[in-house]
Amino acid sequence: MAQNYKKTLTACYLGFITQAVTANFAPLLFLRFHKEYQISLGSIALISTIFFLTQLFVDILCSYFADRIGYRKCVVASELCAAAGLAGLAFLPDLLPHPLAGIITSVIIYAIGSGLIEVLCSPIVEACPFAHKEAVMSLLHSFYCWGSVGMVLISTLFFAVFGISRWKWLACLWALIPLSNICNFATCPIEHPADDGKGMKISRLLQIPLFWISIILMVCAGASELSMAQWASAYAESALGLSKAMGDLAGPCMFAITMGISRVIFGKYGSRMDLMKFMTGSGCLCLLCYLLSSISDNPVLGLAGCMLCGFSVGIMWPGTISICSAHLPGGGTVMFGLLAMAGDLGGACGPGLVGSVTQHADNNLKAGMLTGCLFPLVLLISLFLLKNMKAKLSQPFAPDSTDH
Repeated sequence: MAQNYKKTLTACYLGFITQAVTANFAPLLFLRFHKEYQISLGSIALISTIFFLTQLFVDILCSYFADRIGYRKCVVASELCAAAGLAGLAFLPDLLPHPLAGIITSVIIYAIGSGLIEVLCSPIVEACPFAHKEAVMSLLHSFYCWGSVGMVLISTLFFAVFGISRWKWLACLWALIPLSNICNFATCPIEHPADDGKGMKISRLLQIPLFWISIILMVCAGASELSMAQWASAYAESALGLSKAMGDLAGPCMFAITMGISRVIFGKYGSRMDLMKFMTGSGCLCLLCYLLSSISDNPVLGLAGCMLCGFSVGIMWPGTISICSAHLPGGGTVMFGLLAMAGDLGGACGPGLVGSVTQHADNNLKAGMLTGCLFPLVLLISLFLLKNMKAKLSQPFAPDSTDH
């Protein structure tokens, strides 16, 4: 039966690659925007903030409206928005009175698509009749990592061959991925989770302690992942004195590779592993990685901690989704939307906290990394509480009659 859903899985794989492109392409062009359009670096910093805020807003709206509108229509719209936003990045800055307005407009459009992909792809795959769904979910999320790696490598090669002045052509080329994926989502089989949209309401979910712990896990997962990922390049440069290009390859690129390897390993061998033990081990490794990056005087060990952190955070996001969906099968789109929102909240706040501490410590990045230890530490405590809670659950939660 699962073979009938191969096209669905392929569409979701390409959806996560699309999300990786939308999240990571514009940051490669920050300095280019600064030089080409004379936009201040302070204003350019708004691009990432608006991207994450738009995703958070979409997470909330999607929780309410995706069931009513229909998954297929929403996920096709996600690819349309992603394609339009990436292509708009090449044209709108020159068409609108102020280039920054054109960039921000494009970012908002493709962030809407990215947010929809984030909320919808996981429940679409979860609803497919695959065996060992934890492993399938982990493999699905690995495509975000490979998308990030491929986007950085291909963009770097493109700029080396054609020059960064041709970046608008590359933006249009990246838009072809979501554009071509529209056909996949329009024709693939899509099962609706939680009894045709009659899943739990938010009020019911908020009464379940397991859901609250899952929310904390998602916040910590997002913070643990993006705090290191966003600072990896700066750390590589400051620790080893590497160039910007080499810093990007040794920092965020290697981080994404190790994170992808983690998800592929669980995707391939997850049926033989205990998810809770894998996540607990990953949390311990994550804590060690932040400690290595913050207190080690050996720059090579510090960089190793930075790279291995990707492996440690790989399972946290998809693992939490799998645990929550297994024990709350009636959660529906609302549950997936709120979990995605929590992950984005961690991703928005975590790097900011590390950066704020770094600034107040006279730009000592190691002090900021030491603050990052807080995220895997809270995650480990939450996993301990979740393990004890799971032991008391005799059966999964399901929607009650009032939710229908």
